[in-house]
Amino acid sequence: MKYKNPVIPGFYPDPSVCRVGDDYYLVTSTFAYFPGVPIFHSKDLVHWRQIGHCLTRESQLPLDGSGISGGIFAPTIRYHNGRFYMVTTNVDHGGHFYVWTEDPAGEWSDPIYVDQPGIDPILFFDDDGKVYFTSTNHLYSTGILLCEIDLETGKKLTESRTIWTGTGGAYPEAPHFYKKDGYYYLMLAEGGTEYGHMVTIARSQSPYGPYEACPYNPILSHRSLRHPIQATGHADLIEDQNGNWWAVFLGIRPIFNSHHLGRETFLAPVRWTEDGWPIIGNDGFVELEMEADTLPFVEWGGEDETDDFDGTALGMKWNFIRSPKVDWSLDERKGWLAVKGSGVGLPDKGTPAFIGRRQQHFDCDISVRMEYDPQAEDEAGLAVFMDERHHYAIGVARHEGKRAVVFRRQISSLVVKEYVTAVESDVVELRIEANPLTYVFAYRTPDGQWQTVGEAETRYVSSEVAGGFTGVYIGMYNESAAGTKAYFDWFKYSVKA
Repeated sequence: MKYKNPVIPGFYPDPSVCRVGDDYYLVTSTFAYFPGVPIFHSKDLVHWRQIGHCLTRESQLPLDGSGISGGIFAPTIRYHNGRFYMVTTNVDHGGHFYVWTEDPAGEWSDPIYVDQPGIDPILFFDDDGKVYFTSTNHLYSTGILLCEIDLETGKKLTESRTIWTGTGGAYPEAPHFYKKDGYYYLMLAEGGTEYGHMVTIARSQSPYGPYEACPYNPILSHRSLRHPIQATGHADLIEDQNGNWWAVFLGIRPIFNSHHLGRETFLAPVRWTEDGWPIIGNDGFVELEMEADTLPFVEWGGEDETDDFDGTALGMKWNFIRSPKVDWSLDERKGWLAVKGSGVGLPDKGTPAFIGRRQQHFDCDISVRMEYDPQAEDEAGLAVFMDERHHYAIGVARHEGKRAVVFRRQISSLVVKEYVTAVESDVVELRIEANPLTYVFAYRTPDGQWQTVGEAETRYVSSEVAGGFTGVYIGMYNESAAGTKAYFDWFKYSVKA
């Protein structure tokens, strides 16, 4: 059957997957966004729905002072003896840790920390009951470390040893362990998580090596190709219930050599060679549309275009920057989301009053209906956010004593703010129309027409310009220093055909 890539579009990088019976569970990185590590469920590996987050409490996820691309790096999910384990690294607060649960859609445990350097950790449960912990050697990845741990406490039972340094590519990282036909397979990402990204693999008859490199390495890479998918790597393998093997991995879809949606989750079939090596996709390449012997499709219901804020909790798509300490309420006014300004703005390295979701499609329209009566230094509205130094916004502010629409752009140290027009009503609709190259910002006039106030390029909120490992969020913000509240009646995210 045919399926389309990416299977999870938008900023969902570093995917890891496990299977329990006929059910598949997948997690991805979240860096400095809260809650952390979304968990998805699938029946066919193609169609995924989010069922929760692994890290929902500040005791699990301290992020104060983290850069947008700090915080939570690549997670791995595994299932063992009735428990799900998610292991990851908080690069700013505490290092490696894992949490566990018996219900992946429910609450996860408090963190259990492991004292080993590096990033990209995994847990490997061997047949003899031993539990191995593997990570890169340090943040800049000079090799792969392995030790045995006590699963209940995280205490190391053996010293950490370097077991493989890869094939010579830069930054050997993202280790994943598998056992098949008497061999331990150790799969890595090399080349860095940019355009030189690739997947390599080696095997040994002992977890500690020595490791024999696959003669077909790299088993996945689009480096040096003119291809709509780039930076393919950081893969995890899974065997389905029919005995077929698959890989989930990250990739990007650049537009004229820049990508702003972030690193996304892709899927490809895996074949094993006669001499016992896995090859991902079509001899190491993948496409936006793939033909494969998939499981029978099980599609979930689509997400509503409009969030009317008439529930008792925010939906799982919504995130905060660094901390949930945003003063918001769904109870204050029925059917409205109230967001109180804290004086922390989008350019500040703190916790702004921002509630956002990932941009997942190149062509989409995002709009809100907001009620707001700004005071002298207040501003609230709708923002495109990559990081503190790269974002755009359309909002309502007080200018020369009058309520006005404001349009602003920040690209590194360049900040441009334009007060466009006075608005009489304290209720206003704002819109961002996205296409692959630009964002178009508009507000609705009293006669019902949309009035464009400006445009901004997607390139300047891309990773190639801003740096980092994340993707664009679009959401509601309130920068009121006086604590003025903004009320949002609805938020609409429409995908263009």
